[in-house]
Amino acid sequence: MKILILFYSTYGHIWQMAKAVADGAKSIDNVQVELKRVPETLGDDILKMMGALEAQKAFADVPIATVQELADYDAIIFGTPTRFGMMAAQMKAFLDASGGLWAKGALIGKIGSVFTSTATQHGGQEATILNFHTVLLHHGMLIAGLPYSFAGQSTMDEISGSSPYGASTITGGDGSRMPSKNELDAAFFQGAHIAGLVSKLK
Repeated sequence: MKILILFYSTYGHIWQMAKAVADGAKSIDNVQVELKRVPETLGDDILKMMGALEAQKAFADVPIATVQELADYDAIIFGTPTRFGMMAAQMKAFLDASGGLWAKGALIGKIGSVFTSTATQHGGQEATILNFHTVLLHHGMLIAGLPYSFAGQSTMDEISGSSPYGASTITGGDGSRMPSKNELDAAFFQGAHIAGLVSKLK
């Protein structure tokens, strides 16, 4: 049983969440987990101007996925920051190239799940994940989120991301806030939940 955690991260927030998702998936027996990223579409000069170039060095050694290999996995858990309530352009460009897989029905019946980040508490976390689901439905994937059995989703003790649609983190307006323990726990839970579903389906 193979699970892919496929992510795009600009400043490292989604990278931190992706590692937690992977750890959660690895906690389930007999599941092979791979962590990969989509290609960056911005040049180093632009990333440097954005203050993102240094942050991206932390995951520069993570392998870059190819569209064709998506068909090799039983489940794919996608991670992307929010861009105006939608997935980042880098992730969209990658998925826009998956028409060949769609034509062959190569992803039909596979599990798809999404996690995200926003700068603010109401910056589009749920909209991003729900918009992402549209792509997964076109591919015939089975959508899974973050069930309320993750008790941290209902916390009132802190401002925290995550919803029944998927784990998420709030970065702060200047991007200085990294994922909290509760948000990382949500990501871990989502990874374990998807891996458990894969095990049951297999």
